[in-house]
Amino acid sequence: MKKIGFIGLGVMGLPMATNLVKKAVFPVRGFDIFEEKRDLFKNNGGISVNNIEDIYYNCDIIFLCLPTNSLVKISIQEIIDTERKGIIIVDLSSTAPNTIEEMYIQSKKNEIRLLDSPVSGGEIGAIEGTLVLMCGGDQEIFDEIQPLLLCMGSSVTYMGASGCGSIAKLANNMIAGCYIGAMSEGFAFAVKAGIDPETLFYAIKDGYAGSKIMNDKIPKIINRNFEASARIAVHQKDLKNAVQLAVELGVEIPMSKMILDYMNKMEKLGKVNEDHCAIAKVYEGSMGVEIKKNAVKVQ
Repeated sequence: MKKIGFIGLGVMGLPMATNLVKKAVFPVRGFDIFEEKRDLFKNNGGISVNNIEDIYYNCDIIFLCLPTNSLVKISIQEIIDTERKGIIIVDLSSTAPNTIEEMYIQSKKNEIRLLDSPVSGGEIGAIEGTLVLMCGGDQEIFDEIQPLLLCMGSSVTYMGASGCGSIAKLANNMIAGCYIGAMSEGFAFAVKAGIDPETLFYAIKDGYAGSKIMNDKIPKIINRNFEASARIAVHQKDLKNAVQLAVELGVEIPMSKMILDYMNKMEKLGKVNEDHCAIAKVYEGSMGVEIKKNAVKVQ
């Protein structure tokens, strides 16, 4: 029986790992640097381990859900250094394509198979098991691992060679970031002009401008609830990766660069761990308004 390991039990990782525990036919070991996260994983039926080497040396399939490119690279290299052959690594993180491609080459040389399989759908999607997964790497490894990916998501798509999953994720987050920016601008503008934002939300949410993002994020903004289901810091990292790839491709991505600038402003304000919809505060600041409940009295 294959043994599954899951490294990184954060906002996204914990519910994803929990869905694996509930739906996969294999035992799942989980590790996080925070003991409380390991305890939560254990309480949800997983096998909690106290050191990462337990997963490196005992698991056949290892999932990574880590916040930075460097941590992903370090973890993959440490798995390579065990000199175990035939391990499958699935990186669920939002990792820079060039980092993934570099580590794919290193892994393959050492008879380790690496898939990049970033996700979209936020914390709610992770909890409900309805994430969208975009995968890059060898087709035969994708085919082998797809049933496990479907334990965490409702849509799993093979995008192509190594790095293609990561590129798809960048495109996804470029679009999502620009949409959050446009949505924030429109609502701040409406409040400035005397429209109640809650009334506006119900008026337009089922129209052409409506979307799942609007349905999820506008209520958070209106209720001033910026607890992160998707942190600015993670989205900021993705946009930085997109800007770097755009430079390599010789193209301009001005809208995404603008949103990245706003996220950088939020970082300077010490708010990088808030939900990414908190960039609405930048628009609010420039217009001198707040997009909040009863912001404007309806006559």
